[in-house]
Amino acid sequence: MKTKQIVLASRPKGTPTAANFRIETITLSEIKNGEVLLQPNYFSVDPYMRGRMNDTKSYAEPFQIDKPINGGITATVLESKSDNFKSGDIVVGMLPWQEQSVVSEKGLQKIDSKIAPESYYLGILGMTGLTAYFGLMHICKPKKDETVVVSGAAGAVGVVVGQIAKIQGCRVIGIAGSDEKVVLLKNKFGFDEAINYKTTKDLKKDIAKVCPNGVDIYYDNVGGEISDAVIANINFNARIALCGQISLYNSTEIPVGPRIQPMLLTRSVLMQGFIVGNFSAHFPEGMKHLSEWVKDGKLKFTETIGNGFDNLPTALIGLFKGENTGKMIIKA
Repeated sequence: MKTKQIVLASRPKGTPTAANFRIETITLSEIKNGEVLLQPNYFSVDPYMRGRMNDTKSYAEPFQIDKPINGGITATVLESKSDNFKSGDIVVGMLPWQEQSVVSEKGLQKIDSKIAPESYYLGILGMTGLTAYFGLMHICKPKKDETVVVSGAAGAVGVVVGQIAKIQGCRVIGIAGSDEKVVLLKNKFGFDEAINYKTTKDLKKDIAKVCPNGVDIYYDNVGGEISDAVIANINFNARIALCGQISLYNSTEIPVGPRIQPMLLTRSVLMQGFIVGNFSAHFPEGMKHLSEWVKDGKLKFTETIGNGFDNLPTALIGLFKGENTGKMIIKA
């Protein structure tokens, strides 16, 4: 059986382009015992994938040249030689960018699309939601009436962080890249204030204006000049969750910014970088809270859903132009 796959054709210098990807046709192997044949339904497109396009040591193995990109995918089991899955089951796992794939049963998890839309298991009920939960609740440990600032607030993780902070009784300020996203954060997701970093003339002053009591918690999804402006307003004993640095992922040189260590030192600030896998032992706790909040209507979610397998590279490149609101998903 033949199928299409998308491979890494070359490693990007700076922002990825279509030339860094290649679509090719392959022949699938026969299904062996303990394997399943899958038909992908939804593909997750995430900023961390940019780091895996580099041949550098990180928390995840780099993508290999001429090998398929892989990421979070929900799929239907078409054929099974596994005792744990049957034809028709819907599963989620880290899978190759292929129109169909034969994979081991290991690492696959059955999902119930009656509880929530299938794509939610790539977002708010998947790694995205868990990332938001653990970064805020386990690292930042919010207290009632504290001020929380979220950068990349209209992204997949950011919209969840802000809402969880509101559930904890915090005042929440989001930073996003368009007036439409600012309105969405305030009207749909309950943020108290939001700032468009692309139109502000002085982000540091604007943050001070909407955070008159300073910043107690900063959930950092972007890094760069935005984080410089937030940290200039940081309070004593503040906490910073370092989740992403998307503003720097495509840099070809190391940018020089303010030296923040003296401020962290003199104000007794905790800054902790993390990946969601650090908290794997606590996943049941996170899923319990997220599921309850979604079911109770306390957590809302938004997705940017594109169509077509061939559009996966375009969707990934679009992340770095801010083309997504919430989770970027491609429907097969």
